[in-house]
Amino acid sequence: MFRQVTDPLGHPALTALLAALPLLVLLTLLGVLRTASHRAALGGLATAALIAATVYRMPLPQVADGAAEGAAFGLFPIVWIVLNAVWINRLQRVGGHFDIVGRTFSSLSGDPRVQAILIAYCFGAMVESLSGFGTPIAITSLLLLTLGLSPLKAATVATFANTAPAAFGSVGNPIQALAKVTAYPTHDLGAMVGRQSAVIAALVPFVLLLMLDGRRGLREAWPAALTAGVGFGAGQFLCSNYFAYQLTDIVAALTSTAALIVLLRVWRPRKLSPTAVPAAAVAAGPVTGSTGETGAVEAVESDTRPDRPLEVARAFSPYALLIVLFALTSYHGPVQRLLASQDVTFSWPGLGVLGTDGRPVTVTVFDFGWLGASGTLLLIAGGLTAAILRVPAGQAVRCYAQTLYGLRRAALTIACVLALSYVMNLSGMAVSLGTWLAGLGRAFALLSGFLGWFGVALTGSDTSSNALFGAMQTSAARQAGLSPLLMAATNSTGGVQGKAAAMQNLVIAAGALGISGREGEILRKVIGWSLGVLAALCLLAWLQSTSVLGWMVPGG
Repeated sequence: MFRQVTDPLGHPALTALLAALPLLVLLTLLGVLRTASHRAALGGLATAALIAATVYRMPLPQVADGAAEGAAFGLFPIVWIVLNAVWINRLQRVGGHFDIVGRTFSSLSGDPRVQAILIAYCFGAMVESLSGFGTPIAITSLLLLTLGLSPLKAATVATFANTAPAAFGSVGNPIQALAKVTAYPTHDLGAMVGRQSAVIAALVPFVLLLMLDGRRGLREAWPAALTAGVGFGAGQFLCSNYFAYQLTDIVAALTSTAALIVLLRVWRPRKLSPTAVPAAAVAAGPVTGSTGETGAVEAVESDTRPDRPLEVARAFSPYALLIVLFALTSYHGPVQRLLASQDVTFSWPGLGVLGTDGRPVTVTVFDFGWLGASGTLLLIAGGLTAAILRVPAGQAVRCYAQTLYGLRRAALTIACVLALSYVMNLSGMAVSLGTWLAGLGRAFALLSGFLGWFGVALTGSDTSSNALFGAMQTSAARQAGLSPLLMAATNSTGGVQGKAAAMQNLVIAAGALGISGREGEILRKVIGWSLGVLAALCLLAWLQSTSVLGWMVPGG
């Protein structure tokens, strides 16, 4: 048995610095040297393994076994979720049904500012609920061009809008990763994140209006921002606390959209934005044309016939299927009992690790709940979607193979990042960092969100940031007398604002819009808003750690 030690060097600050070295290597390779993400993850993993073996005296076989368990968790359930979610997205695109979804959103209003909220904020959240990992940015940025936005503005709006749903993206992937490294139940973490994210996400539409049209946009279209934000926040809170956290983004997106539709029946902006383009062109889908230096879109004629109701219903069928499937598996009953009977739980071979308190750590137990896993439900939904959308079986299989091939590097990166996280957690490095950070006392509550932001800004993933920093957050919270559940959730909620500053998201936006090389311009336009909303989150988390808002913490 290997027993973790808090301070192998006998100097807490130096030990913490050494324990942070794998993270510094990873983040430097990614953010400074701009190394490919999978190579940066491998570099961080190698550094972690070396320190674990030489400084923390963790036996090499256990270092290897710990990395193997982390990689396995990266592949299942995380990559398993992403694979099947992106497959559904490909199936929607085969027959043009994904375009129907976009047209349905954009045809609800004649004002491009309201349309932008519907596309980037509401529709983007729906895409994030399935695929995440930058996919919504690529899709919504192209749709935003049809509103007459310049490519640069479309990129900034799409990138910042993606911060709202990220905490529950990819069917709750970040929550699952956070639960694994912190040993908290997913329901508790989802509920706490929902009690923060609902407040912060409600601010995003107001920022989008300022990005789109400055103070005039806020003055003329604030009812739309208020309605969308409140609807989205209410959907996030209610679903994450009382239904299924995996469906939070879908519910939030639909609630926000429905609220806006109701509003638009009784209210319209007093003036249309000068960037408005004919509603028929927007309703017809992405406009084909050229963009000049000013970004004005030169529209061409396209078919403006409305989509048939049956085709609209088919286009939205994957989201309806997911709601039904997750509803069946989220409540106690025969279906849940059947799924639970198929779970395979075992202690990872070769791993015998005791915490600093002498008790076995729970992270060595691997849960292979294959039948009830979110990825499996997505696979079932994908098969049903192919049938509903009348995608031939051979073409559906080819789409799956293409998706699998396209995710090969992402899968390697996720596996390496999770392996790095497990080595750090099992060796005791996360405990060392947490012990040192706890010296900040209750003021740590103010910095917890920034730590999550920093992780996502440089890794591009709330899931990866949670895996890297989740255990550190809970360790520091216990030492400082704070709620570990609150600090773990704050890591995830603060992390989503880092999405706007993540290099991989900036590259995706620029590449999709044909403005590669201007990522720095996009970053300069979003970084201030990202840090501003982050500051609001940090203040909220600090108040939740006090008697002022302590009632918002489950069990607090």
